[in-house]
Amino acid sequence: MTSDSRSSSAREGDELRLPRPPGVIRRFWARHPLFADILIALSCLLLGLVPGASLDASVGAAVRIGTLAMPFTVIVACLLLLRRRQWPVVAFVASMVAAVSYLFAANPAGGPLLLVTSYTLAVYRSVRACWTALGIGIGGLAVIGVSLSLTGTITWSASINAILGELVLGLIGALIGVNVGNRKRYMEAVLARSRQLLVERDQHAQLAAAAERERIAREMHDIVSHSLTVVVALSEGAAATGDPDRARDASLAAADTARSALSEMRSMLGVLRAGDAPLEPAAPIDPAEPVAAARRAGFTVSLITTGAPELPPTVSFAVGRIVQEGLTNAMRHAPKATAIDVRIDYADPLVVEIVNDGATTATDDPGFGLRGLAERAAHLGGSFRSGAVGGGRWMLRAELPHPSTGSDRSTGSGAQAGSDPSTGSGAREPGSLSLSKRPHDPETT
Repeated sequence: MTSDSRSSSAREGDELRLPRPPGVIRRFWARHPLFADILIALSCLLLGLVPGASLDASVGAAVRIGTLAMPFTVIVACLLLLRRRQWPVVAFVASMVAAVSYLFAANPAGGPLLLVTSYTLAVYRSVRACWTALGIGIGGLAVIGVSLSLTGTITWSASINAILGELVLGLIGALIGVNVGNRKRYMEAVLARSRQLLVERDQHAQLAAAAERERIAREMHDIVSHSLTVVVALSEGAAATGDPDRARDASLAAADTARSALSEMRSMLGVLRAGDAPLEPAAPIDPAEPVAAARRAGFTVSLITTGAPELPPTVSFAVGRIVQEGLTNAMRHAPKATAIDVRIDYADPLVVEIVNDGATTATDDPGFGLRGLAERAAHLGGSFRSGAVGGGRWMLRAELPHPSTGSDRSTGSGAQAGSDPSTGSGAREPGSLSLSKRPHDPETT
C-alpha cells in the first residue's frame, strides 16, 4: 500500500459518517410537516368517530349524554393534532379525554388518537414524559371505567374493552415513539458535536497560523536585524577608512553577510511554498559566527564558554539566536562600545550572558528582538532579562534548563508534543469533517 492510499484511507476514517439520506417520500414528508399533520388528523377523525356512529336507545340518560358528547371531544383532539409537535402534552390530554368519552360508546373500541399522541410525546418531549403520562392516563382511565362499572352506568365488558384497547394503542405508540425519539436525540447530539468539532478545527487552524506568523516575524527580525546591523557597520567603516585594501575587505565582508542573510531567509521562508519545500527545523547557529561577524564590523568582542556544548537542536538554536540578538543590540545601541563580553555556561541552568559598555540610554519598552528572546526562553522553560547594570554597561542574560536533567523542559514545558520553536507551533493539520445540510425530521429517519 502506498503512502497516498494510506493517507486517503486515514482521511476517510476521520470524516464524519452520517446516515444515508431519506428517500423521496420521506423527504417530502419532512419538508411539509403541516400537510402530514393534516392527513394524520383527518385519519384519526374518521377512525375516531366510528365507535359513536351507532347509539343504543336502551342505555341510560348518562350514557346517552356521554355518547353524544364523544364526537365533540374527538373533533377537538383531532384539531389539536395540527399542533402536536409544539403542544405534545396538550394533545395527549385531549386524547385521554376522548378515551374517557369512548367508555360511553355503544361499541367502545376506541380510536387511534392515543397511539398518535403517545408517539408524539415520546418523540418531541422525552421518553420519561411519555411513560409517565401514559401510566397516569391509563390509570385514570381504569379508575373511571371501574367506577362507572361499579355504579352500573356501563357494563364491565365495555369498561374492560375500552381500557385494554387504549392500553394496547398507547403501548404501540409509546414503543415506536421511544425508538424514533432516541434516534432523533442521538442524531441531534451527533450533529451538535460535529458543529463543535468544525468550530474547534477552525480555532486550532487560526491559533496555528498566528503561532506561525509570530515565528516568522521573530526569525526574520533576528536574521535581518543582525545582518543589516553588521552590513551598516562594515559599510560605515569602509567609507571612513582611507586604506583601499581595508575598504575592499569591509565591502566584501558586507556582501558575504548579506548573502548569508538571504540564504537564511530563503531557507526559513521555504516552508511557506507549496511543493517539496523542506519542513525540518533550521540548523543550529554556532555562537562563534555572530561573534566573528561583529569582530569583522570593528567591535571588540570576547567569547567565553564553560562546559560541553552538547545540546539538542532546539536549545542550541535558541542559544545561537540569543547571542546573535545580544550582539545586534550592542552594535546598534552602543556603536561606541569598547568591549562586548559574551559568556556561555553550559551548566544547569544554561546561562547566556552578553555585557557591553557604551550604553547611553535605557528604555522600558523592549523592542521586537528582546520580546522574541523572552518568548524563546519562555518556550524552553527558562527566563530572560535585560537592563542597565551601571557604569554605562548593559547586560542581557538568559537562563535555560539544561536537557541533561532528564526533564522535558528543554523542549518547552508549555508547548505541545512534537512542536519546535524553529518550525512554529507544531500543530498538525486538522482532519476534515463533512457536515451536509439535509432535511432532518424524526418521523422520516
